[in-house]
Amino acid sequence: MSSASPAVRVLVTGADGFVGGRVVRRLAANGHAVTAAIRRGTSPPPGAIAVRPFDLRDGASVREVVEGGFEAVVHLAAVASGADARRDPGAAWEINAAGTARLCEALAESAAADSLFLLASTAEVYGSGVGSRPRMESDPPVPCSPYAASKLGAEIAAAEVGRRTGLRIIVARAFPHTGAGQDVRFVIPAFVQRIREAQGAGRRAVPVGNLEPVRDFLHVDDVVEAYIALIERGMPGACYNVASGSGVSVRELFERIRALLGADVQATEDPALRRAADISHLVGDATRLREDTEWRPRRTLDEALDEVASAQAH
Repeated sequence: MSSASPAVRVLVTGADGFVGGRVVRRLAANGHAVTAAIRRGTSPPPGAIAVRPFDLRDGASVREVVEGGFEAVVHLAAVASGADARRDPGAAWEINAAGTARLCEALAESAAADSLFLLASTAEVYGSGVGSRPRMESDPPVPCSPYAASKLGAEIAAAEVGRRTGLRIIVARAFPHTGAGQDVRFVIPAFVQRIREAQGAGRRAVPVGNLEPVRDFLHVDDVVEAYIALIERGMPGACYNVASGSGVSVRELFERIRALLGADVQATEDPALRRAADISHLVGDATRLREDTEWRPRRTLDEALDEVASAQAH
């Protein structure tokens, strides 16, 4: 499914979200007919030929959203915030795991039983069991948060439907990513906001959680390109890491943002911001993705930080 191929019908769930809107625009730019599935009351992204409000918790709504059949589905709708999932683990499971099961089942029962279903999962399913080496798809998942556990549940649900019905499943385990427009519930925009607030108030202390974890951060546009590449060239039944292979500590992230903003501030630990059972090292090996699709990250972390900072300034 490339720009040189005939247009195909693609359903993008979570199209009103941080990543979803970019996926819709990228697919539309390639000439594909995109239907955007969004939460009721939210604004549709540009580029979609149709918009369908839906709710993953409602079976009838899910069945309606897949009516007419699609050659491909990019499933991004989810409780994506770890903090939100910790506040209500049941809701995270209901939306992420049970909602994915409903969507796959409805798709398999529709005229699109042989559709390609790309599930956007998370690298957090790996947990913290292999030390500091990059995570590989063959590593056993050991989730240690409600968010990660519910996303692993989504993977299991999708795989089961695929085995039983022939629905073609691809799982993308994305490592952390950021860019302009990301919600301040996530670490990089949160740091930008807190540092700016401290500057404005003439304070030097900026509250932070644990700064020691190491993460593999990508520019959101590279994650979008990976999803497009997997729809076009991924192998059904496979799981793929979407990762750069390079790690950076949260402390270094803070210092880079502080320098970018020219702020004379310092990080001050706030116990309320620490996460229980945090993963100390989460860096990925994306060899399988590179070999199967020729995908490689094109944007730098500094570009992503600059975009987040610039977006918040306006």
